[in-house]
Amino acid sequence: DPKHLVNQVLDTRRKSYVQFEVSLVRDIRDREFKIFSDAGRVMRPVFTVHQEDDYENNITKGQLVLTKDHVNRLAQEQAEPPANPADKFGWDGLIREGAVEYLDAEEEETAMICMTPEDLELYREQKNDEATLTEEEKRAKQEAEKREQEEDRNKRLKTKVNPTTHMYTHCEIHPSMILGICASIIPFPDHNQ
Repeated sequence: DPKHLVNQVLDTRRKSYVQFEVSLVRDIRDREFKIFSDAGRVMRPVFTVHQEDDYENNITKGQLVLTKDHVNRLAQEQAEPPANPADKFGWDGLIREGAVEYLDAEEEETAMICMTPEDLELYREQKNDEATLTEEEKRAKQEAEKREQEEDRNKRLKTKVNPTTHMYTHCEIHPSMILGICASIIPFPDHNQ
């Protein structure tokens, strides 16, 4: 079963049994599973998204692997650094936990990447609404959203959920990170003269 194999190998990378620099790509059309470990590939970090329901840990499909516990642990480390450097969680801890993954250009071709965690949550809510709401309730909700948008014209525009999107696999750390690590430190990269 190719899907099971891909999930198993991706899981080994997320659990750090395989180095995070190794790129794993399933090409469905060519019926290939590609493993890239060559040097010099440009990679960028993204958050990972749960692909399966885990009822034991109360995790639903489509949630970020990054949790508030991870963020609190990082904040606590920032306030009080551990005495032993080996106990430091940090960025490497997020990679070991599978909350952050590095993707190269080849792997990005097969990934569905959401722009923000808020968009990911909105996508999950809309998918749940599709399954539970009646047509009349859906229309009423759309009208309310339209009125809200007309009232506040300065509100950040959200991308509409694509109904053909099956499931997001990753989420951007910040929307400017799509430009790359170096470009994300430039102030106002999207404001040109």
